[in-house]
Amino acid sequence: MAKNPAPSATLQPILAQVDADFDSSVSRLCDLLRIPSVSTDPAFNKQTRAAGQWCTDQLKSIGFDASLRDTTGHPMVVAHYRTNGSNGKTPHLLYYGHYDVQPPDPLDLWKSPPFEPAIVEGPRGKRIVARGAVDDKGQVMLFIEAFRAWMKARGSLPVNVTVFLEGEEESGSPSLDPFLKANKKELQADVCIVSDTSMWDINTPAVTYMLRGLVYIEATLHGPSADLHSGMFGGSLVNPATALCGVIAQLHDKNRKVQIPGFYSGIKELSAAEKKMWKSLKFNEKQFLGEAGMKTPYGERGRTTLERIWSRPTCEINGIFGGYTGKGAKTVIGSSASAKISCRLVHGQDPKKVMKNLIAFLKKRTPPDCRWEIHEHGCSPAIRVPTESPWLEAALEGLRSVFTKQPVLIGTGGSIPLVGSVQRILGFDSLLVGFGLDDDRVHSPNEKFELKCYEMGIKSHAAMLEAFSTVS
Repeated sequence: MAKNPAPSATLQPILAQVDADFDSSVSRLCDLLRIPSVSTDPAFNKQTRAAGQWCTDQLKSIGFDASLRDTTGHPMVVAHYRTNGSNGKTPHLLYYGHYDVQPPDPLDLWKSPPFEPAIVEGPRGKRIVARGAVDDKGQVMLFIEAFRAWMKARGSLPVNVTVFLEGEEESGSPSLDPFLKANKKELQADVCIVSDTSMWDINTPAVTYMLRGLVYIEATLHGPSADLHSGMFGGSLVNPATALCGVIAQLHDKNRKVQIPGFYSGIKELSAAEKKMWKSLKFNEKQFLGEAGMKTPYGERGRTTLERIWSRPTCEINGIFGGYTGKGAKTVIGSSASAKISCRLVHGQDPKKVMKNLIAFLKKRTPPDCRWEIHEHGCSPAIRVPTESPWLEAALEGLRSVFTKQPVLIGTGGSIPLVGSVQRILGFDSLLVGFGLDDDRVHSPNEKFELKCYEMGIKSHAAMLEAFSTVS
């Protein structure tokens, strides 16, 4: 295997600046992590806006023309930098991230308060533990800190840059498409850089070329007009909680294939080249499951674990509740029961059709005297990023100048609505280069970001800036 090239003479002082300023970079990340920007909960609206303003102020401090833009929901951060002497041939990059975070629940499972960042020792060195550490505040700070290092070491950036940060990614991005449409001209660029994905492992960088889409609903089955005494009424009428369980149990067959009509329409099998590339990654299934506290593969039969999480669609119950859910016993038949249901989609599926067919699947199985109340929480397509482009080659070149191991191309099971929207509305592709790890506990208690990943992510973004400047 060819040895990766050493950093260029231009890049070396910038990487040295990252090292010199690293403790301050960690401190700034901690400041952002202390802001509880939970976009799904209106109780945190002021704090979510404060996080957006914090990012705006940071970008202003390093020379960007930055502003916080109001929407019907949480505000957007838009910032521009035009390099000295730029012309029509100077590359223009759009950097995307989100400053909002998932709710921290359940709080009792956190080893330290979720919005009081803790730097602790782990098997790979120091890590920072907090909600949003890796998803996505830590990864937003990667490119902001890379910009800062360039400005301190060289006085300018080598390309034109627009930064676009949203505050609703964790709540379905309802304001995203309207904002992109209203500001289409201002947000034009050659390519969008997204850092909200993962590396292959802590020593191997990765570019993500497959990204699953999402359909998400909350379905509530209403039955009796009020909660009822289970002794007086039990066995005489429909119990919504029991009926709901019966309905959602029909979502999968004995081979764990999803039973929603038309669910697999449009999906293409992996090519022989892709199968060969994935096999070469030497995926450790035992380790992957072990990091989640499990040991038995489970899912659609006849598929490998990598296929299940990268190239096959899923239907999952993300939450189920009804009746009495407090401590102790209370013998009631609840008047309603709810389930949060998400479908991860792959390239070829139509998210609007999947949403329509999922709702029809539930309604077809409506128990007597019951009715459904459906709330839609997200509908975005899966994405395949072109694997042959000058931007991808430049990204790989930048990664090679920082890491000793060769970068790889991978898929991911997560969803980033922005990627599809940029392709559809703004008319250009995205490049997904992330620095998280599979064991970062994204969306879970004790979310963390390895400080080694934070350091290498900043250096990688700095190196990619140099490589992007050479694309014509």
